[in-house]
Amino acid sequence: MQVLYQIDMTFTKTDEAFASFCTHYEIIPEAISYAEALVAGVVEKKGELDDLIRKFSQHWRLDRMSLVDRNILRLGAFELCYRPDIPARVVINEAIELAKRYGTDDSGAFVNGILDSIHLRQRNSTIQDG
Repeated sequence: MQVLYQIDMTFTKTDEAFASFCTHYEIIPEAISYAEALVAGVVEKKGELDDLIRKFSQHWRLDRMSLVDRNILRLGAFELCYRPDIPARVVINEAIELAKRYGTDDSGAFVNGILDSIHLRQRNSTIQDG
């Protein structure tokens, strides 16, 4: 989330933002490739993710959301849509915890509502396809 925030805030290139993050924080080696894949995936699918978030964020324009909330939503939406190996409940709970820790008092509920809607859409489309 912090790398995505930096990219969004400073328009830093993805690889530069990730390298900067890794030099400032101790990251276990096993987590680096996983985090790198998530960041790359969110950056690659940003347009699609933003469209999806817009669809479920009633009365909130994307550019009016806080940078923290917006990037937590992008990350959560990416995991819900493109990482079926991660249980949706885990994705949503982790996103809520990030929002509570780094966002405003209302961020947890805001993120929960949007990601839950995205999850229900994903689940319903999977049921209809199956």
